[in-house]
Formats: sequence, structure tokens, C-alpha cells
Amino acid sequence: MSADEVHRRINAVWRIESAKIIGALARMVRDIGAAEELAQDALVAALEQWPAQGVPDKPAAWLMQAAKHRALDLLRRRKLHAGKEDEIGYELDTQHAIAQSEFAEAVDAALDDDVGDDLLRLVFTACHPVLSPEARVALTLRLLGGLSTDEIARSFLVPEATIAQRIVRAKRALAAARVPFEAPRAAELGARLASVLEVIYLVFNEGYSATAGDDWMRPALCEEALRLGRILAGLMPDEPEVHGLVALMEIQASRSAARVDAQGEPVLLLEQNRARWDQVLIRRGLSSLERAEALGGALGPYALQAAIAACHARARTAEATDWSRIASLYEALAQLAPSPIVELNRAVALSMAIGPAAGLALVDALRDEPQLQGYHLLPSVRGDLLAKLGRKAEARAEFENAASLTRNARERKLLLMRAQACSGSLMLPPL
Repeated sequence: MSADEVHRRINAVWRIESAKIIGALARMVRDIGAAEELAQDALVAALEQWPAQGVPDKPAAWLMQAAKHRALDLLRRRKLHAGKEDEIGYELDTQHAIAQSEFAEAVDAALDDDVGDDLLRLVFTACHPVLSPEARVALTLRLLGGLSTDEIARSFLVPEATIAQRIVRAKRALAAARVPFEAPRAAELGARLASVLEVIYLVFNEGYSATAGDDWMRPALCEEALRLGRILAGLMPDEPEVHGLVALMEIQASRSAARVDAQGEPVLLLEQNRARWDQVLIRRGLSSLERAEALGGALGPYALQAAIAACHARARTAEATDWSRIASLYEALAQLAPSPIVELNRAVALSMAIGPAAGLALVDALRDEPQLQGYHLLPSVRGDLLAKLGRKAEARAEFENAASLTRNARERKLLLMRAQACSGSLMLPPL
């Protein structure tokens, strides 16, 4: 096996196993920053040794063992340091005893393979609400996705130094806040789980509809979010909203191949070739939605959005879409999690179910919403509804406004095409 092949093998194993390794180490040393450094040390050892010695039969186990040996060395140094301080009078005997006890516990922990619990702790720690959403996303992709700082930076089109600073500050913030490496108790679970789901969906959305740059989509981010969602569903099988989020992502991801043409230009929903929708992902999504519904209780925000996506997935043609049901689901979502963006989506559904005038009335009521100021989809939706009503000059102005607000080059081109279409006979379908 060539050195390049060995390096590819190492990278593949690392991408799959790094979260488990970091989780196990964090349980031992009680410090996420130190755990990641120890895991990276094991990775460096593999990069140094495997090209010469060959890839081990069980590469994941080799990395885990190497990392745990380094963690135990760190704990021994901590214990020795505590002992020296004790000898010169800086530490009490009880503190020395605690250090001894912690070391013994860590040795016991190193012998355990409680991977599921470790991963769950790592998920909730990386997505802790004490961090900003941007920091949670960066830290989650680094610790749970195994992505390098450069890969994360390229995915979000920001400088590598920016991502590096976010990760460093996130680790410091967790340490300063003394965030315990543990899954939240029942009383805290709802709020903490909401933060975790938000992070995963933020990653997915950035991949599904890139906010900036030259590409309409970034499939790698969608795949990473799906992987994280599936892991979480396996760790928390009795949480309906986890299955709801997975269902939503699976169904939306099923359209990926149909959302761009051969040149990478966007293809709008009603114009997509549904034969190109991934039926495997659709079946998986519908199965996850059924799982969420079977767990009982009212559907949460993600499960409701998944139910909306399912309406599109079940329609063999655009004309067969049950827009009335979609509008009613958006109404339920608006009552459960009210927001101007939900109302904007409900306006689109109403326009399709009842007529563009009904949708326009709802959109016009949103024009002064602070959250939607500068949001390019507000004038985009309004332009579409005005065009359907024959108010083409107004529609053109709205599309041009929307084009000036988006930071995505492909989307800007599409919106300018829609503006130009308002000057002639060409009509394009809604987003």
C-alpha cells in the first residue's frame, strides 16, 4: 500500500471514529480542548507509524488505544503535579486523595467502551447554549464531523482564521463556564436538545441553500448534517423531534440532484424532474416521520416541517401537490413556533391553494417585520405573487430588489432572470 493510500485510509478512519475517540477522552480528562489535542496526537502517531509499519487490522481500535494511553499519561502528570504541590504545602491531603481517586476513575473509564453515552455527552457539550450559534456550528463540525478547520472555513466561505478563533473561543467558553461533560438531566433536556437540533439544521440549511458564494448548494454539508442527525436518532430513539428533523433532512436532501441543471444553475421546485428525486432518501424520510408520529403527542416544529416536505415527496407531479394540507400544516407550525419566516412560507402555500391575492395580502402584512428587513426571499415571494396577478412592473422591481440582497451568485442570476421575464411573456414558477 502506497503512502498516499495509507494517508487516505487514515483520513477515512479519522472522519468516522474521531468523535468516538474525543468523547471517550473527554470522559477521562473532563476537558474537551485537552481531549481533542490528545486525539490529534494519536492521529499524528498514526500518520508517522502506519506508512512504515502498515495499517493495523483494527485501525479504529489502534487510534482509540493510542489516544487513551496519552490520556492516562496526562492524568499521571496531573497526579504527580498535585503530589509535588502537596509536598511543598500548596495542596491539602484531601486534594491529593481526590487526585488519586480521579486517576483511578479515569483508568476504569479507559477500560469501558460506553461509546453511545460518550457521543451523546459530546453532542450536548459541543452544542451548549452558552456558545453562540456560529461557535456551536464550528465546534460541532470539528469534534463530531471530524472536519479540519480549513474544511469548515471553505464550507462556510469564511477565512480559516475566523473558524480557528471560533473553535478556540468555544473551548475556552466551555471551560470558563465549567460546563460538565454530561448529557442534560430530564428537566434540562428540552432546552438543550433544541440547541442541538438547531445546530444540525443550520449545517444542513447552509448546504441545501448556500447563503453566499458561487454554488447553489454545498452537498458535503448536507451529508454531514444527515450523518449527525442519524447518529443522534440512534442515541435518542425515543425523542420524536430528533426523528422529525432526520425526516425533514432526508426528504429535502432527496431533491438535491434535481435542484440544479447540468450547468449548476438552480431548478425551482415546480420545474424539477421528480424522476431524479432520490426514492431511497424519500422512503427513509417517510419512515422517520412515521417513527416521530408513532411516539405520540403533538408534532413538534421539525416533524411538522417534515410533514410539509412529505406532501411534496408524495406528489408524483407538481400539479398533484396537496397545497391545502401544506397551508394547514404551516398554520399549525405558526401556532407552535410563530415567526415571520413561517408566515412567509404560509403565504406561498395559501397562494397555491387559494390564489395569489390571498398570499399577497399575507406577504404585505409582513413588509414591516424587523426580522425580514434585508431578507431577500420577502421581495422574491412578493415579486412572484405580483407577477401572477399581472402587476409586472411592480414584480420586476421586487425581483431586482431581491437580487440586490442575496449573496449567492446563482440565486442572484436567477432573480435577475425573473425580473427580465416580467418585461416579456416568459413566466417562471415560484421558488
